[in-house]
Amino acid sequence: MTNDKNIEVLQDVAAKLIDSCKGYQMCADIVKDNSALKSEFMQRKTSRDLLVNEFQAKIAALGGEIKDSGSATGALHRGYTKFLNVFKDDREAAADALDEGEEYLAEYIENKRDKDGLTSESLALLNKAHASALEGERFADFLDD
Repeated sequence: MTNDKNIEVLQDVAAKLIDSCKGYQMCADIVKDNSALKSEFMQRKTSRDLLVNEFQAKIAALGGEIKDSGSATGALHRGYTKFLNVFKDDREAAADALDEGEEYLAEYIENKRDKDGLTSESLALLNKAHASALEGERFADFLDD
């Protein structure tokens, strides 16, 4: 796989990771009256921000353009979640949004990892992002219990 293809895969996943950062921020905003949960969401957002920075550094090292916006799909999901929040308990709405977002992210990354010819560095970043998404899913499941 050429640098261009590695860049494309990393940019695609980076956009989804940016979406997830915005999702964690939205969840923190939803549970604004629960300081412990809000703090947890913000810590997870910070951790995901650091992962985005790693992706962007690798993209730059490969000669690619760094994009700092998420995807249209992510924006639609956040809008839909805000709409549903009107009808749900804050914690339930945040957990549902997080679970759906992290599940989508994990599947998306898994599909990208299957591309032939990824460099070992690109694959390592994808694996790290995938593990992060799976951990986010487990956290969302914990919130649902």
